This record gives sequence, C-alpha cells and structure tokens, in this order.
Amino acid sequence: MSDSPTVLVTGATGFIGRRLVPELVERGMTVRAMTRRPEAYDGPGEPVGGDVHDRDSLTGPLDGADVAIYLVHSLDDPEFERKDAEAARTFGRAAAAAGVQQIVYMGGLGADDDDLSAHLRSRREVEGLLGEAGVPVTVLRAAIVVGAGGISWELTRQLVKNLPAMVVPRWVGTMTQPIALDDVVRYLAGVIGQERALGRVFEIGGPEQMSYLEMLQVAAEISSGKRVPIIRVPVLTPRLSSYWLALVTDVDVTTGRNLIDSMGTEVIVTDRSIQEIVPGEPMSYAESVRRALDEGGRT
Repeated sequence: MSDSPTVLVTGATGFIGRRLVPELVERGMTVRAMTRRPEAYDGPGEPVGGDVHDRDSLTGPLDGADVAIYLVHSLDDPEFERKDAEAARTFGRAAAAAGVQQIVYMGGLGADDDDLSAHLRSRREVEGLLGEAGVPVTVLRAAIVVGAGGISWELTRQLVKNLPAMVVPRWVGTMTQPIALDDVVRYLAGVIGQERALGRVFEIGGPEQMSYLEMLQVAAEISSGKRVPIIRVPVLTPRLSSYWLALVTDVDVTTGRNLIDSMGTEVIVTDRSIQEIVPGEPMSYAESVRRALDEGGRT
C-alpha cells in the first residue's frame, strides 16, 4: 500500500471523524470525508456524499480508495442492531467490489465470553459483517472515549455540572478503562496501511482502570473543584436510569438506555499488542478531562 493512501472516512462530521480527518490530512494522506450532506461540509479533505444504508451511493466515494474508516452507528434508534448489521454488510460488500485493501472499525471493549449488552453485541456483529465480503478489517475496541461532543463524556460532564448530588445505581461500581479522544485518533491513524494490523482486533484504553463512580468524582473535582455527593441505591433499572439521564442531561432516552445497558459489563484492556503497531503512552484520564473541558468550554 502507498505511503500516502487514499482514505475514505465515513461519519466524517461525527465525534471522532471530525477530529480524525484533519490528522490524516496533516499526515499527507488523500482524505475523502463522507457525509450525507457534503454541501454543508466545511472541514479539510474532499467532501463526498454517501449513505452506508444505500449501496449505490457508496460506489463513487469508495472508487479508488485504499482504506475505509468505518465510524457509523445508530445508537439513537430503537432498531439499531438490525440497522447497523444491514449497513455493515452493505458497506463491506461495496468496499470489496471497489478493491479497498483495509477497513478500520471502532468497536467496543468487553470479553467475547461475557453476557454482552445489545450495544456491545451489535459492535461485535458489525466487526464480522464488515469483513464478510473479503476486505481485511482492523478493529480497535475502546470503552468510554473522553472528548468534547462524545455522548459518554457529555453524560459525565452534564451530570456533574447539573446536579448538586446524584442518586446512582449499582453499575457505577463497574470497572472501565476510559481513553482520550486524542489517543483514539492517534491509534486510528497509526493502523492505516499497516500490514501487521490487517485482520486483527486491538484493545485500546488509557492508563487507568476506573469505576464509573471514580470517573464522575474526578470529573467533578477538575470541573468545579469539589466532589459531588453520591448516594447509591440498590435498584435503578436501565429504563428508569435512562429517564433519569434524559431529565438531567440532553441525551435522549433511547441512546441513554442503550449506553446504560452496557455499563454493567466490565470493559478493560487485557491485550496491549496495539503498542507494537502504534507505540506511545496514552494520556491520563485527568488530562483527557481537562482537554475535553477546554475544548468544549467549562460551562
């Protein structure tokens, strides 16, 4: 593969995509930024119109592309499992027909033998469907990505900002391994065109394994200089939790519930082989929180 490959980034205006495209352009790659509204795109790279649910719309964007970055999901849709599966199968076939040499996908952490939530189960299914037609897939599995505009981070930020105290369910004790958006972008860019990364799954995370409770407390201390009192309750169902989140944040009920369903599953890094492909130490959770607050504003 060329040292300066042509890369198609789906979801180019999304949380990760809008940070990834400038990084790839800066590295000298030819970047196509795919969106359903290319006329409104004002970022770097070449804007192209395409919809992962529409096979015909993908022909032009994928033509001549060496690598495709797949950053699309339908978490805010009640039928997201079915829709994400159909989209992944459609995109994988279109990429194979276009001669794409690598698909890079952002998946979710969690052991394969776990009783995975619908959200994480869907991410696993998409991993397989993208490569079903024969294009080698490189998967990066992450837990919470900390950066301005990310859904999981926005939940954290708004909870500690809007509430003088929080009543929380037992899942706040579940262990996770948050990662800074900057590190996600670095890893995504770093695996492009790497022969050793083809057909492999990598786990990515920050340096700390933390509970959701610890994440909330650290975010509160950094953003306001004080801890938010937290009261645990033994029973708070995913449905009730999602309504609670919708009440005190701007995250909709469907998205909130799909995220909460995953929060009972421990999601930590057990394999650090990504360091062989993309060396370098990831930043701490505290530093990632500071950067997210600075980028998004501390209001």
